[in-house]
Amino acid sequence: MKSIRAQVLEAEQSAELGPGEDERFSGYGLMGLPFSSGHVLAMRRFPVTSVGPGYTSLWLRRPTGAWTIYADAPPELSCARYFGAALDEAVQCPVDVTWTGDAAFSVTVGGDVDLAWDLELMPTPVTRAMTAVMSALPAPFLESHPFLRVMGAAAGPALRAGRLGLTGTVPNRQGFRAKPRRMWFVSGSSASLDGEDFGSPQPLRIQTGLRDFWIPQRGIFLIGASSYDRFDPVRHLPASARRAA
Repeated sequence: MKSIRAQVLEAEQSAELGPGEDERFSGYGLMGLPFSSGHVLAMRRFPVTSVGPGYTSLWLRRPTGAWTIYADAPPELSCARYFGAALDEAVQCPVDVTWTGDAAFSVTVGGDVDLAWDLELMPTPVTRAMTAVMSALPAPFLESHPFLRVMGAAAGPALRAGRLGLTGTVPNRQGFRAKPRRMWFVSGSSASLDGEDFGSPQPLRIQTGLRDFWIPQRGIFLIGASSYDRFDPVRHLPASARRAA
C-alpha cells in the first residue's frame, strides 16, 4: 500500500477540476486542529483552482477568537475569497509544506511571521472505512447538498470530531460543498508562533467554526475537492478582511 506521503504527492501531481460552473478547488488539507493553548490551526494546499493559480494557505485562530489566514496568493484568489468577512487579517506571504517522512510533514509561514507547525498522520479502522466509502461514491453524490448534510451529521460523531459541516454557507455568503475522498487522523502535532508554544492537540471547550464551516475537535487530514457558488458582487462579500492586513 502506498504511504500517505506518496498518496498526497500523487494527488498534487494529478489534481484536476471536475465539471461545473461553480468555483472549484482540488487538493488536500488539514480541516483544523485545536491545541491546549486555545489556538487552532488549519491548512489548505490546492494545486489547481478555477479562480486563479494554485496556492497554499495556513489558518490561525488565536485564543481570543481572532482569525488570520496566511496564503501565498492574493486574498481574492485564495481562502479569504470565502472567509474574509470573519477574519481579522488576510496576509499574502510564503507558506510552505514540506514532507519529512512517509506520514509526517511541516508547515511554515514566511515573511515577518515566525510560525512553525509539525504534524504526524495515521490511518485507523474508522478512517480506512470512511476512505473506502468516500472514494467509491459517484461524483454527483458529492454535489448534493442534502447528501452532504446527512454525511456530515453522521461523520462527526463517528469520527469523534464534534460537528462537521460539509455544506452550508461561508462568512462571505457563498454556498460551499466539501468533497472528501481520502482521510487520516493527526496522531501528533506541535506548533509555535513567535516562540510561543501551542501545547498539545486538545479539543476546545466550545467548538469553533466560521459560519457553517465547523472546525473539527480533532485533526482530520483529507484529500479531495471543494466548490463554492460563483462570486456575485450583489449577493456576496469581497475578499478583504474585517481589518486590513
